[in-house]
Amino acid sequence: MKKGIVFFFIFFPILSYIAQNKEQIKDTIKTEIVTIETKYNPKISNAKKIKQYPQIELLERNQKIKLKYTTFPAPIASTFIPKEGVVKRMNNSGKERVFKNYVAAGFGNYTSPYFETYLIHNNRFDDAFGLNAKYNGSLKNIRNSSLNSSFSNFDIGAFYKKKDRYFDWGVQLNSERNLYNWYGLPNKDFSKSILNSINEEQCYNYFELVGIVDFNNTYLDWAKIKTFYFNDGYGSGEISSKIEAKLELPLAFLTSRLNDISIKTSIEFLRGTFKNSFKNTDAISYSTTTFSVNPHYKLNYKNITFKAGLKLIGSSDAENNLKNIFVLPDLLIEKPLITNHLGIYLGLSGDLHTNTYKEFAQKNPYISPTLFITQTLEQSNLYFGFDGKINNTLSFNIKTRFITEQDKPLFLKNESKSDGTNIEQNGKILKGYEYGNSFKVYYDDLETTSVSAELAYDYSKELTFKAQGVYNMYTTRKSSEAWNLPTTKTSFSAEYKNPKWYTTSNIYYVGERKDLLYNEQSTGAFNKIQTLKSFVDINLNGGYHFNNKFSAFLKLNNILNTHYQRFANFDTQGFQVLGGMSYKFDF
Repeated sequence: MKKGIVFFFIFFPILSYIAQNKEQIKDTIKTEIVTIETKYNPKISNAKKIKQYPQIELLERNQKIKLKYTTFPAPIASTFIPKEGVVKRMNNSGKERVFKNYVAAGFGNYTSPYFETYLIHNNRFDDAFGLNAKYNGSLKNIRNSSLNSSFSNFDIGAFYKKKDRYFDWGVQLNSERNLYNWYGLPNKDFSKSILNSINEEQCYNYFELVGIVDFNNTYLDWAKIKTFYFNDGYGSGEISSKIEAKLELPLAFLTSRLNDISIKTSIEFLRGTFKNSFKNTDAISYSTTTFSVNPHYKLNYKNITFKAGLKLIGSSDAENNLKNIFVLPDLLIEKPLITNHLGIYLGLSGDLHTNTYKEFAQKNPYISPTLFITQTLEQSNLYFGFDGKINNTLSFNIKTRFITEQDKPLFLKNESKSDGTNIEQNGKILKGYEYGNSFKVYYDDLETTSVSAELAYDYSKELTFKAQGVYNMYTTRKSSEAWNLPTTKTSFSAEYKNPKWYTTSNIYYVGERKDLLYNEQSTGAFNKIQTLKSFVDINLNGGYHFNNKFSAFLKLNNILNTHYQRFANFDTQGFQVLGGMSYKFDF
């Protein structure tokens, strides 16, 4: 058997070779190359994976040491007693969704239409642009008003802002149009024909362009430019441009312990004209240029914060050919007496304020377009006070100030050029503000001693309270009174909100003020001082949220229905009701 197997393995290869060498029949079919093309979609499974792994051999001294753990039980005396759990109320309300856009509209009992909107759109290039507009007015006259006492306020604005790699920048354009009436006639008998001939309307227009740049990681922190134009219905106008910047200069090259020094700089141009003065037809012009440099340094030493600085201010009055340079202090010291509960602060500062027609018209829209405008120098403002928290919900601030000002602007009533029977004087038709129903700006050197207190109480996340009060004592140099400045002002506010509704209440108290009663028409001599009564104004605003987007609101103003006077002879509206709807949304 074994021999047979051997012979098979010897002769099998020989027979196979002979069979392959036999003559074969010729095949007439020719061979051709066929190329097939198809799309190749590789898959992860087609890739070859490396299955070889490096072999790492650790030295004997690097081998892991097996750790053995043992315990050493020892009795320890303990008086620990677990405290029983206390059930606490948790606010389960969901997170309130915040919408970027809204529109609101309403109507009030003094024929008062109301509209407000704010729209903003962001895109993926880190920029945003938006639009805002608001209208508020009253078309119904005030009780016992002989002239038209309606008003309207409309403002609109648009903005664009963008974030870049090295800085963020934005530009904003705003415009306002405000309509008022000089309806506050003195206590004189004006005939109906005289009343019909008075044109009591005044219209203010305002245009503003603002640009701001915030720099990242540079010595220049930010820069801002603001330009505005303001005019009225009597040909008066002013234009202003102000450039501001803040620098942060490091002092670490001197020693690493020094902080940066901050420098605020600004330059302001103001120019304006009035067609005539109140006394005659001579035009009034004003033009000022002001530059300011305010370096200051902050230091914290042994829990005491120091701020040391000064203001270098230069001013040029082109119309009066006056030039002045002022060096004013900018100092502040703060120290905690009881950590997180009570602190004390002391400061001394000064400034030069540029008064504008726009600012005066905003504070008192019943001024006449015949003003003398100059700057106000705050020579010193010495203040000290205490602030802190009694607990996590109650905070306070008590402050005392001693202020010395030169050329402080005060509002004072103009005399009347009519006795109630005439509409002309010296052959010229009287204008709508020349009937004793407008105000001028009176400048006086004023010293003010002021004591104020602020208190804020957070009862809960839903309910908060705030109270403020200030008492002022004035000393004037030129006049016997600080005209139209109250000695006492207080306010109280409360706010409550929950996911479905909200309400806010405000109570204001303003003390007595002084103005003038004139002798006879156009003489400028006054008979006696007029005392304006103090008043209390209570306002209540609230609303209800139907859902995340739709809400209803209601505003109640002057709930006591008192026709008090903010300025002499100008009664305010009584009880006012305004209600409407608002809608919030996102694009």
